Amino acid sequence: MTRLQAALEDYITIRRTMGFKFEDSAKLLSGFVAQLEHDGSQVITSVAAVAWATAAGGHPNWWGKRLSMVRGFARYLHSLDSEHEVPPTGMFPTRPCRATPYLYSQDDVARLMVASRSLRPASWARTMETLIGLLAVTGMRIGEVIRLDISEINWADGLLTVRSGKFGKSREVPLHPSTVAAFRAYSEHRCRMGRRLRTTTFFVSIFGDRLNYDSVHRTFHRLVRRLGPQPHSKHHSPRLHDLCHTFAVRTLLDWYRDGADVSRRLHLLSTYLGHIDPSATYWYLSAAPELLALAAERLESLDGELS
Repeated sequence: MTRLQAALEDYITIRRTMGFKFEDSAKLLSGFVAQLEHDGSQVITSVAAVAWATAAGGHPNWWGKRLSMVRGFARYLHSLDSEHEVPPTGMFPTRPCRATPYLYSQDDVARLMVASRSLRPASWARTMETLIGLLAVTGMRIGEVIRLDISEINWADGLLTVRSGKFGKSREVPLHPSTVAAFRAYSEHRCRMGRRLRTTTFFVSIFGDRLNYDSVHRTFHRLVRRLGPQPHSKHHSPRLHDLCHTFAVRTLLDWYRDGADVSRRLHLLSTYLGHIDPSATYWYLSAAPELLALAAERLESLDGELS
């Protein structure tokens, strides 16, 4: 292990000791260190940091986030050795840029699941079909599904325990009986892998180990391209995480159509999705024109009652 790699390991350990998961940042910084060493350097410079941050392409927002990760690591190294430069702030100002979600119809989800059956090998087809179905009917995040352990499934009560979800919170997710049945079918398939199983996570790869996010992501987008949902723009194409958005929006739509008091129920959806507070869930009100129209209609009717 080189001196720079050892310093990065120490930095990652410090950040995680402070309570940060630091998973994506650790991977990106490892890539930055590898690039530095490939270029024959053991010292961080602003020029090298900016070159690496912008090499990925994309939006300046993304460049700013990548440079910010390097800046934190550089500050740590600079405190130990002043030879390391700390990249200046403000080069790529980051602004909140929430992607417009693609809202999948029930037909979209059904077509994605059916298309999954054509994947090869058959075990990968079974995994992707069940995984897409679970994301669609529970609103779970893909990271939570990948981490789901067998011990976190309560078969008798039809409950999943999501541990260390967003913001480190844990929660219980109830399952519909049809989802439990699909889970049992996948569990039987999983058990037939026998000695190939090398993990206790529920969803497994064709090799019997824990799923890799990149593999799931690539396969999902291959299915999406095959079925042809139209992107909002070149930066806002249908994403895996949009299944979570779709679940939240459909739930709110159903409540409004049923005449429910959404403001009183919103905290239930917030808790179910693992949001830190209902304010994060309110964003979904603007995610679909139909939902925004229903919310406005409800507000107008309340104003009429009060006047």
